[in-house]
Amino acid sequence: MKVAVLLGGTSAEREVSIASGAQVVNALRAAGHVAVAIDTARGVLGPEEEKHLLAANVAESPPAVSRMEVTRTVSILSVVDLPEVRSADVAFVALHGGAGEDGTLQAVLDLCDIPYTGSGHAASAIAMDKDISKRLFRSAGVPTADWLMAPAETTDVTRMLGFPLVVKPNRQGSTVGLTVVRDPRDLEAAVRLALHFDQEVMLERFVPGREFTVGVLDGEALAVGEIIPRRGEIFDYASKYQQGGATETFPAPLSPQQTRHVQDLACKVHHALKLEGHSRVDFRMDGTGQFWCLEANTSPGMTATSLLPQSGRAVGIEFPELCKRICLLGIDRHRRRGRAG
Repeated sequence: MKVAVLLGGTSAEREVSIASGAQVVNALRAAGHVAVAIDTARGVLGPEEEKHLLAANVAESPPAVSRMEVTRTVSILSVVDLPEVRSADVAFVALHGGAGEDGTLQAVLDLCDIPYTGSGHAASAIAMDKDISKRLFRSAGVPTADWLMAPAETTDVTRMLGFPLVVKPNRQGSTVGLTVVRDPRDLEAAVRLALHFDQEVMLERFVPGREFTVGVLDGEALAVGEIIPRRGEIFDYASKYQQGGATETFPAPLSPQQTRHVQDLACKVHHALKLEGHSRVDFRMDGTGQFWCLEANTSPGMTATSLLPQSGRAVGIEFPELCKRICLLGIDRHRRRGRAG
């Protein structure tokens, strides 16, 4: 199988994407497949550039979009027209945030009739929009914390959400630009920070308790994992990508009933957003045992130690096999759509 691994890009999650793409490339090659690393901001990576770029580490904090120093030398349209993409059996989307996860790239790949991994353009766009996603969670019977969109009067925020609350960009991942606000006087600064990363900002009731995640593959739930941050009470950017930032336990220490329940909720989310291939759904569990859905990830981290691969490994799916299955699901979806068309 020949796979074009699309990584990098220009979003605030560029470094995370490179880390994911690097390990996907290595895993596919180790399994005997042909994998070509393609930075959607720079084009096909030569051997030396690939070696340098894919060896880089993720910084402790994300760069502000205004400080991104990536020089885009190619456009998405020119990337999908590359021979290495056109001749591939499938494009593996290892991009996080921005045009690689919000449905833009997926729409271009659809127009060019190129098979790719993960969800289609509409589902990707919906899942990236936290406001729309939460509305669909509730319509599917999945609990999610109350929220408002900025700007909002402090009196309304206090009455409807209370403090502490979470302020975050509406269309970002990896907790980029997220702040837990405990004092109403800090709310304005938190909104300003979030606006560095998106034009829309969400204010969400903070759910104290334990954090869990569930991988979904081909519509079925994988193992549930529990995440215990070591740097604070939330699983923030530094906790996610720095060594020792969190303890991650798969399978999570839950009762069989709790495990089945949160797996069922994850599948409901996956289907409510019309996701395809693979996803990861994140939850908080409060002191009463109630699960609250935080968000769904259509392009979750794909390093060997990322949460989705750990969720798969806990049910016997090793990382190279997971990468292969994700590729085959993308190819199969393309075939089915071709027959339907």
